[in-house]
Amino acid sequence: MGIPHTANQLEQPKLNIKPKIGLLIIGIILIGANLRAPLTSVGPLVASIRDSLGISNTLAGTITTVPLLAFAFLSPFAPKLARRFGMEFTLFISLILLTIGIGIRSFGGVETLFIGTILIGLSIAIGNVLLPSLIKHNFAQKIGMMTGIYAVSMNLCGAIGSGISIPISSLSGLGWTGALGGWGILSLLTIFIWLPQLRNRHKSMKPDQTAQKVKSINLWRSKLAWNVTLFMGFQSFIFYTVITWMPEILEQKGLNTHDAGWMLSLMQLAVLPITFLVPILAGRLQDQRLLIVIPAVLLIGGLFGILYGNTLLIPLWIIMVGIGVGFVFSLAMMFFSLRTQSTNEAAELSGMAQSFGYLLSAVGPVLFGGLHDITHSWNIPLLMLVLVSVLIFIAGMGAGKNEYVTSK
Repeated sequence: MGIPHTANQLEQPKLNIKPKIGLLIIGIILIGANLRAPLTSVGPLVASIRDSLGISNTLAGTITTVPLLAFAFLSPFAPKLARRFGMEFTLFISLILLTIGIGIRSFGGVETLFIGTILIGLSIAIGNVLLPSLIKHNFAQKIGMMTGIYAVSMNLCGAIGSGISIPISSLSGLGWTGALGGWGILSLLTIFIWLPQLRNRHKSMKPDQTAQKVKSINLWRSKLAWNVTLFMGFQSFIFYTVITWMPEILEQKGLNTHDAGWMLSLMQLAVLPITFLVPILAGRLQDQRLLIVIPAVLLIGGLFGILYGNTLLIPLWIIMVGIGVGFVFSLAMMFFSLRTQSTNEAAELSGMAQSFGYLLSAVGPVLFGGLHDITHSWNIPLLMLVLVSVLIFIAGMGAGKNEYVTSK
């Protein structure tokens, strides 16, 4: 039986307008900005890193995989850390860890490269999991808008990170270490902006009445929780696979290296308005199943277009895939709040979905490349992504139901 969305809103604390609420919003935007840029800035520099350190292609490829495994490992534990130390303080420590990781990664050695990358992955995992819960706690009546704002910040800075890495590394004396180390300035700024929130460390993530009622229920046994998890996971699978392999696919379609790289930027920029609008729209609906149809059609249509469509329309196919992935990501972020009754539950569901989701995303590029090696063609791997898009639709129809993960 569905639970009215309005009831969910009524059970949440009213929006508390504090004198420094603007500083909190700025802090959330800045934390969002730190969640992708330190990772997306690496991709364009992988060849430079490989040649500079004299490492193999295989080892260089793991630079982008290690953070995803860190996400999968730490995500389930992030809610427990937040309950133990307070959500604001846990995010503060994650920002410090991120800054240290960025610094260590930029020392210029093989060992420090991977140590820093691991620290970056662990710190970003905490932000990924806790931000939706923080928004649910502080902006119960504005979940859609605030989710959209931080998602836009995350994706915009992620796109900027991909675009400016090469130009910055080309500046005299900077190289790849300077290009990657520069993101420490952003994380350091965020630390100082976030400092005032530490006074609230004892107010967030306290077990409320609702949380105590459902404390004994295991989300891993909830069918709805698994639908949300698979919805998030399959989206990550497609996104990281496309980011890894699409330039090479497009080069075989006739595009030059420069144009193929710009297609990825186009895909990420196309996501921006979607990541803002979709959470707002989803937050106003009691049932989100109708929205699931849109990204499924876009993903399947875009992938078939890349497979069999006119190469002159490649920008259109890429935009369709980008909007489809961004649509699913935004809905998944909203489901963490809409399918739960408390801040604690939102954090637990976020941890579960992102742990399994990023584990899937780590498998995706490897499986995709393996299928290409076996078949010597991109057709079967791309058809696999079409199948995954169908699975997104199936999981989404379950996740979009107007229920709570702890409903019986």
